[in-house]
Amino acid sequence: MSQEKPWAGRFTQPTDKFVEEFTASIGFDKRMYHYDIQGSIAHARMLAKQGIISKDEAQTIMAGLESILTDIEKGAFEFKVSLEDIHMNIEARLIERIGPVGGKLHTARSRNDQVALDVRLYLRDEVKAVLAYLDALQESLLAQAEANLAVIMPGFTHLQTAQPILFSHHMLAYYEMFKRDAGRMQDVAKRLNFMPLGAGALAGTTFPIDREFVAEQLGFAGVTRNSLDSVSDRDFALEFCGAASILMMHLSRLSEELILWSTADFRFIDLSDAFCTGSSIMPQKKNPDVPELVRGKTGRVYGNLISLLTLMKALPLAYNKDMQEDKEPLFDTIDTVKGSLKIFAEMIAQMKVRAEEMRLAAARGFSTATDVADYVVRKGIPFRNAHEIVGKTVRYCIETGKDIPELTLDEFREFSEVIEADIYDFVTLEASVNARCATGGTARVAVERELARARAERQG
Repeated sequence: MSQEKPWAGRFTQPTDKFVEEFTASIGFDKRMYHYDIQGSIAHARMLAKQGIISKDEAQTIMAGLESILTDIEKGAFEFKVSLEDIHMNIEARLIERIGPVGGKLHTARSRNDQVALDVRLYLRDEVKAVLAYLDALQESLLAQAEANLAVIMPGFTHLQTAQPILFSHHMLAYYEMFKRDAGRMQDVAKRLNFMPLGAGALAGTTFPIDREFVAEQLGFAGVTRNSLDSVSDRDFALEFCGAASILMMHLSRLSEELILWSTADFRFIDLSDAFCTGSSIMPQKKNPDVPELVRGKTGRVYGNLISLLTLMKALPLAYNKDMQEDKEPLFDTIDTVKGSLKIFAEMIAQMKVRAEEMRLAAARGFSTATDVADYVVRKGIPFRNAHEIVGKTVRYCIETGKDIPELTLDEFREFSEVIEADIYDFVTLEASVNARCATGGTARVAVERELARARAERQG
């Protein structure tokens, strides 16, 4: 196969070997081979439809491309650095295989609009994969919520015990986060789904092409409307990396809680051994490596977003070689997000909940103090006064080593005479949880409504 570059006619010297290696992208963009061939087949079909090449030529080109696809998938294709990128590697092999007619494939297109097409096709499928992994994680969270509906745990603010909540309510909080992530990914998919091919290098083409036909062949919602913007736009990659950064932030927050909950101090959960490792020196250790690593990888995804934003921030229109640097951050983000979601869905599904440990923790730390304040308010005391009353009650509990439900009625009445025997109907964990039954609350009836709503949404 000839190693001469398609643009070599302008040059009198061969490319320096190191420059060749430094500027090549085949090491990472070869993963787009299927999309490059897919786009080329649609382009060839359009060229024949428009009479720009003959139908026989198009058939020969398409058959050659299909055979190259087979070679690549069988591992029988040699990618060459000297041919720079996936586009030139495939085109050179096509010409070698079917002769000069292969050179007609590049009529009415440029590598600038070709790569813009390939990345969009590739990312479109990867967004679908991310959505599938998100769906699996949401299913794991729902299943845990349904299986542990009676489990009460402490809710925290500032990592201090605040109020008792249902563990299911906590799982549904993450369900809502990942639901928003799915919505953002769906938005990315909508804006991504417009076809740039036909923009040429930057100004369009003099050939009578039919861009809408190619868009229809490739399943796009439409075509991009400005040739300059078509080849210089990477907003779709930025949007994906932005949405991915928020998604990873949510995974990192869940990771932090799983790490805390699995410690000997909390003992709220057991992670499956399949997702943990041991220590090389301390035989008792069971380390939550998966959530720790996902927490760490979050910074990597943030870095990829910043890399892309920095890459694009000062580029004049239209295409610039800098933009070759868009792929590695994008590809790494895709791989990181998919891997993190896949492993998290499986880990959450296998997680064991320690209901009794959670309940004991919820019973500590005066988690029903707010319920006492609400009780006093219902008796006609202004909330600010009620707050002070309960603050003094808690201080008394600390001094005497008691929790709020353990106080006698006489002890309660030392702080407010409006407190009566029915106070005990409000300060148990169950009473505290189930009193919060408004939409979005932690009461069992409210959580059951949200579980039913989530199930209906997923089935609908």
